[in-house]
Amino acid sequence: MIKFVYCVRKNPEMSDQEFRDYWLNHHGPLVKSVAETLQAKKYVQSHTIDSPLNGVAQAPRMSKTPYDGITEVWWESHDALAAIVQTPEAQEALGTLVQDEAKFCDLPNCSVFLTEEHLSLIH
Repeated sequence: MIKFVYCVRKNPEMSDQEFRDYWLNHHGPLVKSVAETLQAKKYVQSHTIDSPLNGVAQAPRMSKTPYDGITEVWWESHDALAAIVQTPEAQEALGTLVQDEAKFCDLPNCSVFLTEEHLSLIH
């Protein structure tokens, strides 16, 4: 499996609630509407929570401010993704998604990349 990971920063003009609501209730259904065209196998939004445990995890790592959330989208393989994004239908769907992301994301401060999963079970 290949996974597209999108580390999201919210549009600074939106409140946290407006951002989460738009992402979940508008953008999520939009992704679902084009998932078949994109041949995506799975789509997950993970919204950052406000917890003192964030500071516990960040302090020893001297990490930056957390993202507001992440999106993950799975495909069967890198080749499958490379083939589908060449189609005009997929390019149109991706364009629609990016246009919508510009409404609720701070695009220049987000990060996107592909990953390959390696399962490691903890017992």
